[in-house]
Amino acid sequence: MRVLALVHRHLIPPDTIEEGADITAAPWRTEYDVVTTLRGMGHEVQVLGVHDDLGELRRAWTDWKPHIAFNLLEGFDDITIFDQNVVSFLELLKLSYTGCNPRGMLLSRDKSLSKKLLAYHRIPVPESEVFRAGRPIRRPKRLQFPLIVKSLTQEASIGISQASVVDTEDKLKERVTFVHESIGTAAIAEQYIEGREFYVGILGNQSLQTLPVWELFFTNMPEGAKRIATDRVKWSVKYQKKYGIDSGPAKDLADAQNQKIQHVCKRAFRALELSGYARIDLRMDDAGNVWVLEANPNPQIARGEDFAESAQKAGMPYESVLQRIISLGLRWQPESVA
Repeated sequence: MRVLALVHRHLIPPDTIEEGADITAAPWRTEYDVVTTLRGMGHEVQVLGVHDDLGELRRAWTDWKPHIAFNLLEGFDDITIFDQNVVSFLELLKLSYTGCNPRGMLLSRDKSLSKKLLAYHRIPVPESEVFRAGRPIRRPKRLQFPLIVKSLTQEASIGISQASVVDTEDKLKERVTFVHESIGTAAIAEQYIEGREFYVGILGNQSLQTLPVWELFFTNMPEGAKRIATDRVKWSVKYQKKYGIDSGPAKDLADAQNQKIQHVCKRAFRALELSGYARIDLRMDDAGNVWVLEANPNPQIARGEDFAESAQKAGMPYESVLQRIISLGLRWQPESVA
């Protein structure tokens, strides 16, 4: 098949790397893994670096007639929330694409809107409140400390640190102001759930396949530190090694708990009208209650990362995962969300 790989202009991967080279920290690692694997499977892959010109995408579609676009974009013109608009453009071109549809991306990215939708469907979510720039920071009485403060729309743990968990009015105001000024988005404060952190990958459109429950382990955290997926926990290899942070199959989960988690994740996927593939982030408190934190359409799919490793555990090698993602993209029709 002719596959048009859509990547950010600054993340165009090299055609080859030196044998034995460690690309774990390479910013284009996912792009390289996807492109080289697809080529190794026999697909003809053309890489298109996208920044702020949709005309280049249209020309590639007109001149090359790809069967599908493999969407690895996380924004457009350096604006994160614009990636859904690129997918809408693909739909206008009637070009099949991998990953989530634009409506699912819109509903899941806004953490407040997604929580309201999930709560409407009786899916447990933490209590939360949105604080927008230029408005008074007043905590409603229903929102009890401790709270965790995040960007309303940014993903990948951007802006999340140990200081994000707050337990006083002053710390809440300080952290909300930090999000407004440093990240440039509205802030959301939600009930902090002490407990285990799980990730569940899902593949599918209408018929869904849940991958094995994955857990984030904190084996050597300093005393008093909150076990949360901060920016450094997710992206700093040095920090991960220092504090024994790793992920893998969830341990000591009863069959009933495992089934409950996967069932909740399927319900969340459908409630937010997602498609293609996604990852649902959850917490389980000490009482065994499961809470959905957020849904992530088009999650990280590099080799060796959580989604691919979880699929491998389910008997799906990396090549099979990418082929399944392509097949789901080819079968997706915009009207099928109705």
